[in-house]
Amino acid sequence: MAAGEYHHGEMDIHDQQATWDGFLKFSVWGSLMLALMLGHAILTIPLGMHWAVSLGIMTLVGVIAGLVMNLGGRWFATVVLLLLLGLFVQFMIWLFAVMI
Repeated sequence: MAAGEYHHGEMDIHDQQATWDGFLKFSVWGSLMLALMLGHAILTIPLGMHWAVSLGIMTLVGVIAGLVMNLGGRWFATVVLLLLLGLFVQFMIWLFAVMI
């Protein structure tokens, strides 16, 4: 392309914009999920809070963060799945303790 053929602002950047928006959404979701999991671990292990109370607090924090940041229904489904995963892990821990 010759230097005279370039016109500033005429390039189609929809693909680049979609990539950037996806990266930002992934970063926000990943950061929030990491914060919820670390928050649960910090409340239960070093602070000695009961696991169910900690799980409930982190679920509320996740729902409030989703409302404040307007993340939509997919975020709330993710928070519910994280809650169910936490309950499943605790059930497996209880089951293993019973079997010993």
